Parts: sequence; structure tokens; C-alpha cells
Amino acid sequence: MRTASDEDTTELAAARTPGAAASGSLLQVSGLHSGYGNLPVLHGVDLAIATGQTAVLLGLNGAGKTTTAQNICGSLKTWAGHIVFDGQDITRWNTKRCVGTGIVMVPEGRRVFPGLSVGRNLQVGAWSQRRDQDWVDQQLEQVLTYFPRLRERLNQLAGTLSGGEQQMLAIARGLMARPRLLIIDEASMGLAPVIVKDVFDIVRRINADGVTVLMIEQNVGALEVADVGLVMERGRVVRTLVGDELRDRSAVSEALMG
Repeated sequence: MRTASDEDTTELAAARTPGAAASGSLLQVSGLHSGYGNLPVLHGVDLAIATGQTAVLLGLNGAGKTTTAQNICGSLKTWAGHIVFDGQDITRWNTKRCVGTGIVMVPEGRRVFPGLSVGRNLQVGAWSQRRDQDWVDQQLEQVLTYFPRLRERLNQLAGTLSGGEQQMLAIARGLMARPRLLIIDEASMGLAPVIVKDVFDIVRRINADGVTVLMIEQNVGALEVADVGLVMERGRVVRTLVGDELRDRSAVSEALMG
């Protein structure tokens, strides 16, 4: 297991909210309403995530988890309510602007570029930073410390990777943008349990090195790496799980089943 060097920790810690206390809220969502076309999906979502936390937004299919994430990262229009990131109202921001301020989403389904090499996929992840190649190379080296399998496959076409390797590539590509908030949508979907454990272990290490993480999940096992669990049902956050509740499967089942 990797132990972060002081240099690595400093690099990733730089992605944290400038001047914010560790206990302060990095993200606050209040009264969020949104949907698709004329179909409402969110009916007043309220949530808060503190700087340095791993939060899991948990719910059954159709609860509104991905819709919430899409609003936070600017890819879906907010109908009503407010989204505040690092003290700044970003409710009307588009995706490009959100990425520029440090909000990066790893979408459901991985969506790697199958015809590009692993290395090229990773370099694409750094586009928002508009830095020189030396910076990209340094960031790539740092990101690969989490993903030794990808280091061995940099010249391999992404489309030939296994499902687990593609999920790791998708997360690694998101890290190339040096996020302050990394949103990962359904990281465990379709993966074998042993691979899910590997992915969750990587998320734990990323968070330990200073990146705030929001996981969108149906898999209750994700709560093992969470500081806070946010249970969604029918377009609202209906319960917040902390402390021992995160490990209490009966409490989790009760929350999910209402």
C-alpha cells in the first residue's frame, strides 16, 4: 500500500479549498429542483459536504442521485435552489467553469476513449488546466502512483482493458484535472467484488491525500469508505448517516427502504 510522501501530499493538498478549515463545508446544496424536459426528478435536495470528507450519495435506481451530481458539476440546468462551492454560488455555472474551479465528475459507464491509448486518455483529462507538457507529465506521474496496473498499460488501447481497469482509468483521468471535489458515479457497477474492493481502496487513498470525494452509489458497501452517507429517495435526501450508522446494515436498509 502506498504511503504518500510529503511532496505528494503537498501536491494534492493544494487542491483543497484555499483558506478553508478542515471542518468547513466545501459544498452546500439547498432546495435543489431539477429534471429532464418537463419531467421533474429533484424535489428540494439539501446536502452539505465538508472539506476533506468522503460522502456517499446512496439510493435505489431512479432516486435522483445522478441528476443531483449533474447539477453540481454544471451539466444539467438547475430549476430552483442553490449550489455553493467554496463559498461561491455556482448554481448557473456550466461544466467547463465548474471543472476550472475544481469540480470533476467521473461519469457512470466509464466512458473512456476506446481508440486511444491509456496514456492519451489520461492526458485528455488534463485539458482543463491549460498547462505545459512538463506539468502534465508531472501530474501523470503522480496520478499513476495510485494505479500501477495503468502504468504497465500506458501504450495499450483503452478499449482492450478489462472493466475494472477501465473504471480505474476513468478515475485516473478525472484526477488529471487536479480536482478539489471528485464526483464518482457508480464506480462499483458491473464489477466483481474483488475489483470493487480495489476501487474503494483507491478512493480511500485519494481522499487521504486531500481530495474531497462524493460517490454516487447503489452499493451499500461504499459506506465502508465514507465519512457521511446521504440517503436519497424520490428526489430528496431523506436521511444522513454518520458514525456507527455507516456500518450498521440494519440502519442502512431501514433508510433505503423508508
